[in-house]
Amino acid sequence: MTSGWSLFIVLVTIVNILACVWLLRWTSKPKSAAEKIGGGADTGHVWDKDLREYNNPLPKWWLWLFYITVAFGILYLILFPGLGTFGGIRGWSQAGQYETEKAAAEAKAAAYLAPFKSMTVQQLAADGKAMATARNLFQNNCAQCHGSDGGGAVGFPNLANQDWQWGGDADSVVQTITAGRMAAMPPWGAVLGAEGVDAVVAYVQTLSGQQADAALAAGGKALFDTNCAACHGLDGKGMPAVGAPNLTDDVWLYGSDGATLKLTIENGRNGQMPAFGERLGEDRVRLLAAYALHLAETGS
Repeated sequence: MTSGWSLFIVLVTIVNILACVWLLRWTSKPKSAAEKIGGGADTGHVWDKDLREYNNPLPKWWLWLFYITVAFGILYLILFPGLGTFGGIRGWSQAGQYETEKAAAEAKAAAYLAPFKSMTVQQLAADGKAMATARNLFQNNCAQCHGSDGGGAVGFPNLANQDWQWGGDADSVVQTITAGRMAAMPPWGAVLGAEGVDAVVAYVQTLSGQQADAALAAGGKALFDTNCAACHGLDGKGMPAVGAPNLTDDVWLYGSDGATLKLTIENGRNGQMPAFGERLGEDRVRLLAAYALHLAETGS
């Protein structure tokens, strides 16, 4: 905020406070001779023949409540931010309070996580208390995409099986959670043409044991070997080093039906898992990696 705007806000605030005080003083004074002697000014409004309206000043106790409110406002503006860039004599701020509370929470969390620090990922996966803690972390940070049971969804990997797109060893899972992953399959529609896409779809379906046109699949194999094997391998079993999925099993990230496969090959796919290392810290990341391995081992 510039100094000009700060001064403007200060002036407007002070003027409004003074105007409230003046208004209270003005309304508390009698305006006519009748009001001065305590009778109140007759407004001339009459209901039910004998119910008359008078213009009487506000009760003193009510006025003093307003004055106390004004005094409280002035005191607040002295102690806390509210007058432009003036931060108040207490030096309080929302950001400062947040950092203080965050530091206190982190200190408690660090004490709770301390017993897990010396354990390996495999040991964490076998520890009941560690898995209970990791489950809470998973629900708060991972379930939005992978589901509360880790079963995944279309475009989000199923963690409750042994199929790993980027590798299922402890180090790979820790790296995935820490730094995130960026998956990108290029579009092949323009390269293969409509007939070529259909042929590759048929061949990919046969790799996973699905029914497909044999002649079409035979033509698709040559196209697959030329264009797709560099990532998925000649056998179609994938390549975790680049995040290329295994095409020979029944686990599909986007779906295995012909229409979905055609869409995938024609237009490509892009997926991103955000990095959680900086957000969660090493101890929590290792707990989540252990939980993912636990899910893969037990299925729940």
